[in-house]
Amino acid sequence: MGELVFVGLGLFDEKDITLKGLDAARAADSVFAEFYTSSLRGTTVATLELMIGKAIRSLTRKDIEQGSEILDAARRGSVALLIPGDPMSATTHVALRLRAIDAGIETRIVHGPSIVSAAAGVLGLQSYKFGRATTVPFTGDTFRPASPLDVIEENRKRGLHTLVLLDLTEGGEFLTAGKAIEYLLELAAERKSDAFTADTLACVLGQVGSDRPRVAAGRAKDLVSRDLGRPLHCVIIPGELHFMEKEALVKLAGLPPGH
Repeated sequence: MGELVFVGLGLFDEKDITLKGLDAARAADSVFAEFYTSSLRGTTVATLELMIGKAIRSLTRKDIEQGSEILDAARRGSVALLIPGDPMSATTHVALRLRAIDAGIETRIVHGPSIVSAAAGVLGLQSYKFGRATTVPFTGDTFRPASPLDVIEENRKRGLHTLVLLDLTEGGEFLTAGKAIEYLLELAAERKSDAFTADTLACVLGQVGSDRPRVAAGRAKDLVSRDLGRPLHCVIIPGELHFMEKEALVKLAGLPPGH
């Protein structure tokens, strides 16, 4: 029986993988990757293949959920599954690991940098002051979930910050921070909620993990058109700010003093 290693790729390019992760990928008999939960905007699969020295089989969400191809390979030898960010951020990866264990396959995790910690660090916010995270999805005429606004409202009542992740599709479409803010403002107006208004303090981030991340803090209405470069983007809605957090947002994200 072989082994299934979940390897985190980090946030931006091929250099974000840890040395331990690189060793695991190079030692594997088979290497798979998925890019439906997130994406590395600073590299390509071909570049990863050159660095690892092995062919990479890219999998769809359906492939991961079914799991048969990966598990079959792991029964015969060692398998590395490359995942953007940190490997266990998605429930499909946890489910796959549990299936592997049930099949008698050894598993282990090689962690990678994650937006969950990096977003707070880039802005100078205290990580332990974050509440539950949420995601703004692509919406339609019949699909306009209110859950992102509910999470923001709940966290703000408790004085906690909210990390708002943004949807992406397997076809390569990415939701921008501006579009997410517009949706939250529309949703709040429809529900007559003051949990998120045009004057609510918000932070937007793009290119996190690169040498020049783009970040900005200010009123929500002023951030809709902010240029963050190519997605992936994310949004943070701060709760109650410590004086050092306020100073950090002014110096690191351009928050106007006295906001």
